[in-house]
Amino acid sequence: MNTSNGSIPSPLTDNYLLNNDDKLREECGVIGVWTIQDAASLTALGLHALQHRGQEATGIVTFDGKNFHTHRGLGLVGEVFADPQVINKLPGGIAIGHNRYATTGATQIRNVQPLYGDFEFGGFAVAHNGNLTNAQLLKKSLVRRGCLFQSSTDSEVFIHLIAISLYSNVIDRFIDALKQVQGAYSLVALSKDMLIAARDPLGVRPLILGKLTQNKEKKCWVIASETCALSSMGAEFVRDIEPGEVIIVNDNGIRSIKPFQTISHRFCIFEYVYFARPDSVIENKSVYIARQKIGAQLAFENPVDADIVVPVPDSGVPAALGYAKASNIPFELGIIRSHYIGRTFIEPTDQIRNLGVKLKHSTNQAVLKNRRIILIDDSIVRGTTSRKIVEMVRAAGASEVHLRIASPPTRYSCYYGIDTPSQEKLLAHTHDIDEMCKLIGANSLGFISCNGLYKALEEKERNDQKPQYCDACFTGDYPILLTDHDMNLIQNKT
Repeated sequence: MNTSNGSIPSPLTDNYLLNNDDKLREECGVIGVWTIQDAASLTALGLHALQHRGQEATGIVTFDGKNFHTHRGLGLVGEVFADPQVINKLPGGIAIGHNRYATTGATQIRNVQPLYGDFEFGGFAVAHNGNLTNAQLLKKSLVRRGCLFQSSTDSEVFIHLIAISLYSNVIDRFIDALKQVQGAYSLVALSKDMLIAARDPLGVRPLILGKLTQNKEKKCWVIASETCALSSMGAEFVRDIEPGEVIIVNDNGIRSIKPFQTISHRFCIFEYVYFARPDSVIENKSVYIARQKIGAQLAFENPVDADIVVPVPDSGVPAALGYAKASNIPFELGIIRSHYIGRTFIEPTDQIRNLGVKLKHSTNQAVLKNRRIILIDDSIVRGTTSRKIVEMVRAAGASEVHLRIASPPTRYSCYYGIDTPSQEKLLAHTHDIDEMCKLIGANSLGFISCNGLYKALEEKERNDQKPQYCDACFTGDYPILLTDHDMNLIQNKT
């Protein structure tokens, strides 16, 4: 196997430099392509479209019919794959790729995916979006059996479970591994003669199937986290991969296997609020339209007399448009976001960190001065960014600042692939809304209700017996066992 690792140092992306930007962090993005000319180039294009899902590291594995080739590096897609010679060293017509934001494991090259292993049946690579909730327990068992882990990411558990499986063929080994893990996963995997995709039985994380016709005789297949990746690759959407479904793509076409008992699905509701790119269509819903409807419902539930509606860019824009239209209050760009805070020569000192929000956002004083502002954002996590933005808007001359949030209060941590602080660091977990408003410094603060969020997504209301989405970050209703978390709690108490 030919392997190359990017030599880029630890990335000073805006998420790293501006560590006071307390948004919930994206999980990861995955891509898989089958029998496509220039597979590595197209995979890189797809990963670029999925950059919002992970900015810490990226990698691609290809197979040319004889050998596997891989390149992984720390940094953005445009940095790791900037040199054309890198792509030239990734020959072959089949490939998988991964963008990483670390939810488990440090930001080190050994944790960058796709992960690769040599098995008795040949090479095998896997890329994972999500988080396993029993990875620690499984890892202890695997280490006792002699498995040697090369990374600290939970995704490596898949590699070892496949390696020790007693089944004879790749697919049976793969399904055997899936049946032992708990948690959220959307996977793409590559062997010498097939591309495999899988989604956990609850369908927490997204995964879609697309196709690309490069000639009349041959269909080329694409697996991706979101539909926005297909557009950049010139591919068309076929369908969502179903929860609990395993897709096998090979020279005979596509085969679907459903090895799990059918259960109620619990897709992550926060994909619609923040994580997915606005131009994606997920679970047959336009993310952009969904966010506008969320904004309209927010206006219905939390009206206020004001002069203009201003989004916190970029994630607050669609909801602000919906709020403005529903309330008949003008929409204005009162805050401008810089899109050029990538790597920087500035050393991340405490002073620079404190200026982080100002580096990322600047106020449009001509719009804000002497006006009553409705400020729309997608969420509040720690509250530090919200407070600084409210201060900036007031400093620009706003007479009133009314903060409206297009999601319910985030009171609980996520264990399914979204990096959230521990519960005691979540502002809404330790404070009520009046206390939050006072700390943030707004004139008023309002959130969309959980039932309102469901209504905006075309559900009547939340079914408390069988919730239609995973909304654990709002409700504390965790649909998948938290084995490692519970085990750690017990150990800490003893």
